[in-house]
Amino acid sequence: MKALAIGGSQRENSNTEFYLNVALDVLKEKGIDTELILLRNKIIWPCDADYKCWATKSGECELRGDDFHEIYEKMVEADAIIVGSPVNYSAPHPTLWSLLVRAGFPNMSGFPNYGPGVFSRKVGGPITVARRAGQNFAFAQLLLWFFINDFIIPGSIYWNVGVARSIGDAQKDEEGIRIIKRFAENIAWLLQKTHNNNIY
Repeated sequence: MKALAIGGSQRENSNTEFYLNVALDVLKEKGIDTELILLRNKIIWPCDADYKCWATKSGECELRGDDFHEIYEKMVEADAIIVGSPVNYSAPHPTLWSLLVRAGFPNMSGFPNYGPGVFSRKVGGPITVARRAGQNFAFAQLLLWFFINDFIIPGSIYWNVGVARSIGDAQKDEEGIRIIKRFAENIAWLLQKTHNNNIY
């Protein structure tokens, strides 16, 4: 079993990266292989809505020349996907959102072939990070992406939101850390249940 975390922050040693590592540390303790991809130095072009992906057998995005396809392949291989993003104007970071739109649009269950997409019944969910406000909008936007791509989304003891602004603030967010740890524990529980019972 493998869990992939994708961080949308453009900061080095960001608070978003910290929360993602909190989740990954829990998953490692549960015996799950983990990988963290940071989009800080990645180029992800936005979707150009040409619908060519719907005309191909693979369903993959036809745009080439950026870092999308390397990350997309790892998303397809993973059993669980966690995405983390700082909140920018009450929304996820645009680089992360471009990645998710291009990854999900060709494979949404029901389009274009009315069958399960490549993310169907993977486990996952989002984490958002903000100083004060905008969390609900950004978190909901990311959550809707997971939902429409047929993920199994575990809960936690609160929404997966971290309260932090300056680098290092996340380490002081005791409640946020507890929330993310429980979220990761639930991901591990789901993965173990589905794999052990051969229903994944």
